Amino acid sequence: MLSGVCVGTNNMAAAGIFYDAVLATLGMRCVAADAQERAYAGQNGKASFFVLQPFNGQKATFGNGTQVMFAAPDAEAVKAFHAAVLRCGGSDEGLPGPRNYSPDYYGAYGRDLDGNKLNVSVSTRQ
Repeated sequence: MLSGVCVGTNNMAAAGIFYDAVLATLGMRCVAADAQERAYAGQNGKASFFVLQPFNGQKATFGNGTQVMFAAPDAEAVKAFHAAVLRCGGSDEGLPGPRNYSPDYYGAYGRDLDGNKLNVSVSTRQ
């Protein structure tokens, strides 16, 4: 069972501003923060997404083929998440819309300030 996901950053202050705004579109908020790490939780209050400066003191890097995937409650939240990524200095990796992965998939892709790839999606099946 997965208990959480961490992404690295080279600028905790900038990452905090970015993720506070982006994750708020999904109802997530920062529940713990210090100079080295920020923890985000959803409605249940349990932290499951973490942004940290690498403990080994080396530069944070992203993995090719690695992405963090978030579930959205609806297509409007997908659009809001993607818009927040761009507004907060991230980059586009795929505009909001349906994909050919499945007939009921609606999602978007972006990258954070450190190049970590983010995905947000919802099933449009009712």
